[in-house]
Amino acid sequence: MILKAKERGNAPQLARYLLAMKDNDHVELHDVRGFISDDLVEAFGEADAIARGTRCEKHLFSMSFNPPEGANASIEDFEKAIEQVEAKLGLEGQPRAIVFHEKDGRRHAHAVWSRIDSERMRALNMNHYKIKLRDVSRQLYLEHGWAMPRGLEDRRLRDPLTFTREEWQQAQRAGLDAKELKAVFKTVWEASDNRAAFEQALKERGFWLAKGDRRGFVAVDYRGEVYAVARYGGVKAKDVAAKLGDPQELRSVEQVKADIAHGMTAKLQEFIKQAERDAARRSLHIDFRKAEIVGRHQEERRQLNETQEKRWQSETRKRAERLPKGVSGIWHRLTGKYARVKEQNEREALDALHRDRAETDALIFKQIEERQAIQRDIRVQKEAAQEELLRLREDVVHYMRDDQLDPDHTAARKREKTRKEEDRKRERAPRPRLRRGFEP
Repeated sequence: MILKAKERGNAPQLARYLLAMKDNDHVELHDVRGFISDDLVEAFGEADAIARGTRCEKHLFSMSFNPPEGANASIEDFEKAIEQVEAKLGLEGQPRAIVFHEKDGRRHAHAVWSRIDSERMRALNMNHYKIKLRDVSRQLYLEHGWAMPRGLEDRRLRDPLTFTREEWQQAQRAGLDAKELKAVFKTVWEASDNRAAFEQALKERGFWLAKGDRRGFVAVDYRGEVYAVARYGGVKAKDVAAKLGDPQELRSVEQVKADIAHGMTAKLQEFIKQAERDAARRSLHIDFRKAEIVGRHQEERRQLNETQEKRWQSETRKRAERLPKGVSGIWHRLTGKYARVKEQNEREALDALHRDRAETDALIFKQIEERQAIQRDIRVQKEAAQEELLRLREDVVHYMRDDQLDPDHTAARKREKTRKEEDRKRERAPRPRLRRGFEP
């Protein structure tokens, strides 16, 4: 499994994120341990309250457990992985919550621990946790026989196209895939020897090079989104400076945005809007198909959970009826029969728990397989939409360049601008006031 972790605070915000259905097909609160409340928001509120008695701000240790694509990990597999992490990091017995998320036909788990030792009122030290988690991750890949990622075997071979949540959100605003966006920057960077070549190659793909306020070099697209060259190119800031030189020689972001806006004619703006409307319409069709299958899967899980709950209550009553009560119960305790019946009940309860989990896993694996089939169709359509949006950026640049080189277009734009200004002046001009009784 790929293990990601960080220390953090703001427990209420984390609880809301873990329970949010916005970006997930399914969300399941699996386990809450070591808190008074079983409600996740209230439990994390307890963690916040206890942490106020210490100086620790990042009192939570939050982790995600992601099996490789195409692998089915059972509930027990996730629990064992979480227990291995607890043992490795010294988190045994700490208050903890586990939440399962499913999205795009893949299932992963989130585990969150409180770092505060409530008896000593001190935070547990998480020294070198990334190195320790890398060891656990390797062990999990070996135990399950999964193909280990190259970056896990050797850190120098990690995927340069991985992205952060901030990069993903920015790509979502631009209507693009974050990995595709980083691939564009990486391709341009590797194909360019100097700033002139890099700037031209970027522009051919719909990005204008500029100097940033905080970061040295940034790229701006026609929507006004700003992308850090070093981050999206996957290179170090010193390497960017060595190849591109002094960023102060470039125009600022605001100047570039103004130039882009100036070059946007009404015809070009309509062309862009139409292309984006077409992409949104296709996306709406995809979202409808996805919502339909997700809704059906949620109903199937609800029915299974209801059936298991009724069966569990019925079996619990039967096991309780086996235990003798009153004077007979005292006699059975003395003879040892009570202990044998109790042991049998515990064994049957454990078997029933494993049976219910096996049923749940079977349903989830079946649904994931069905969801992955439709996800392949969605991926094909999204890739086509990505290519169209990337071509749109290139078309915007070519259209603006042709428009600037065509004197007729430039003159027409000036005449249109002049006419609009004259219309605005006439609208602002004061009208003569007529006195009542003297109208002609």
